[in-house]
Amino acid sequence: MGKLKLTGKELRAIGYPEGPVISLAMNTMEKHYKHLLRDDAIEILASILQSPNEYAADRILGKIAELLIPKPKESWDEIPLNASGIHFDVFGSEGIEAGAMHQMHVASKIPIAVAGALMPDAHQGYGLPIGGVLATENAVIPYGVGVDIGCRMCLSVFDIDPKDLVQREHFYTRELNEATLFGSGATFSEPANDEVMDRPEWEQTGLLKSMQGRAWKQLGSSGSGNHFVEWGTVEVSAKDAILGLAPGLYLGLLSHSGSRGLGANVANHYTKIAKEKRRLPGDASNLAWLSLDEAEGIEYWLSMNLAGDYASACHHVIHQKIAKQLGREPLTRVENHHNFAWKETWNGRDVIVHRKGATPAGRGVLGIIPGSMASPGFIVKGRGEEASINSASHGAGRKMSRTAALNSVTHSQLNELLARQGVTLLGGGLDEAPFAYKDIHEVMKAQGALVDTVGTFHPRIVKMDGTAPKKWRRKSGEITGE
Repeated sequence: MGKLKLTGKELRAIGYPEGPVISLAMNTMEKHYKHLLRDDAIEILASILQSPNEYAADRILGKIAELLIPKPKESWDEIPLNASGIHFDVFGSEGIEAGAMHQMHVASKIPIAVAGALMPDAHQGYGLPIGGVLATENAVIPYGVGVDIGCRMCLSVFDIDPKDLVQREHFYTRELNEATLFGSGATFSEPANDEVMDRPEWEQTGLLKSMQGRAWKQLGSSGSGNHFVEWGTVEVSAKDAILGLAPGLYLGLLSHSGSRGLGANVANHYTKIAKEKRRLPGDASNLAWLSLDEAEGIEYWLSMNLAGDYASACHHVIHQKIAKQLGREPLTRVENHHNFAWKETWNGRDVIVHRKGATPAGRGVLGIIPGSMASPGFIVKGRGEEASINSASHGAGRKMSRTAALNSVTHSQLNELLARQGVTLLGGGLDEAPFAYKDIHEVMKAQGALVDTVGTFHPRIVKMDGTAPKKWRRKSGEITGE
């Protein structure tokens, strides 16, 4: 007999209301009644729906009944922070701004915090600082993951002489321009295909169901801000068993983007719910969490993982299009999320590790840490350092806000630097100029105990969003602009 598998469509068909109760009911039945026939499981759920009070005391089914019993609107009391926070290690403290440090101190005081760390590229964000790592007990913080869920790096390495970039620059430029779309609202008129769009999770919540069509139209697009797709030279100086490339120079295709509108909508929707359920004081308000034992937490976890897989699929679509035009399969592909939460074991304890702008760096785990449009990125291998919660930086990190960069950097300065470094820029703006970023070499030096460098990527043709940047500001605790 196969294991029980239900769908949100089946539950809605028998009258279950849109909301967290659908995910909770499916999860409960599939976990505790996995050997029941589908019709028998549906009959039980229909009975709970009809008479929820009769099941309220049931140890397992009572949780479903609780969400179906009408109740008056509750007034939630504010949850106090701990007087002293958990210890967290800071890497490259001399280059980290006071705002990011303050945010990490606040995060260390929330009741669910178990361990923390701050990466050398850290700067102020929303909730957790960007570059902040926080391990929690059986709970997930939507703004601890971030708005761009599953934002990630993806590198394809081809056995092609990088000199070809100069000899056939027009060809490589055309491929970048045709393979993807940039811009916050960009959609394709003819969407690509990927199995992620056929996943059953799209039917399990009303939000995901409403987002599926637009997500399909954005599959393979790249967004705005600091997102890019670029050609460059991959340099490998020594053989590494995990990377698997012989020493030499290769052609590399590197991309950076996330889950587009899907991730942003999931983040804002569940942050609102978390804030309603758990009121935190002042600076900590954006750290509101959802327990993984409650319906909303289960629903967010499902949505976050789908958004992460969707982000990965966006990169794969881009890389497959270009590989087809090259007529080559890549020798290897290296990729990693850096806005996500993982179930991991830390110091012998089961925890949820939030890496908001941080790269997974468990022992032997490969990842990519980019610099800027005119500075190198690094293929790294994690050293499994517990003090950093098996994490490293996700890039160089900003030292200048977008507004400050627009007000202080000139086009002539940017063009002069790009020419000196031999970089061709397609799109991009002054807000993303290399001057706005920390020195990637100093950042890498500060995390020498966290990762080993096994390869270097030097940008040569860089494609970014060419539209004027939106103004970034706080408004009622939420982000405006992408």
